[in-house]
Amino acid sequence: AMSDQLDDSTIKPRGGLANAAGMRQSAQGAAKLMAADDGPRIAALAFDGWDTHVNEGGATGRLANLLGGLDGAFEEFEKGLGERWKDTAIVAITEFGRTARVNGTVGTDHGTGTVVLLAGGAIKGGRVIADWPGLKPAQLYQGRDLAPTSDVRAVLKGLLAEQFGLSVAVLGDKVFPDSGGVKPMRDLIV
Repeated sequence: AMSDQLDDSTIKPRGGLANAAGMRQSAQGAAKLMAADDGPRIAALAFDGWDTHVNEGGATGRLANLLGGLDGAFEEFEKGLGERWKDTAIVAITEFGRTARVNGTVGTDHGTGTVVLLAGGAIKGGRVIADWPGLKPAQLYQGRDLAPTSDVRAVLKGLLAEQFGLSVAVLGDKVFPDSGGVKPMRDLIV
């Protein structure tokens, strides 16, 4: 049974979820559970520490370390899921973006435009799907943020429709209430 597979090291990553090791360990534990025949088909992991108002850094700074942890988490999922990886879709998403310019404390502040990253064996990858708005001052949203060009719900609706066979009506009424005007993004799954 799935409950027999749970122990403290699976549930509580050493060092927390705001560092690379914690992200890897959390993904490793989730993959172990999901690889089981009677395991869950959906998991939600939340990684902390992305609010980089101060000392965001460059190629070796705080943000680079967090991104390395996210990359490591993807690697742990791929290794841990084994044969199930080919049917797997991973969504990495943030609740908000960051400003387009560095602030006075060498970080970035809360912004508008964000990113949705899809990974996994089931994803039709190797591409960037975007309407790039640009970074010139006149192209920034409210003069400071990357302008949003797509609704995050369009990506999630497309993924849920293709991966789980959910209808447009269910997605618009039940999963994302009152979102009928947001059309699912298509052609995300292999």
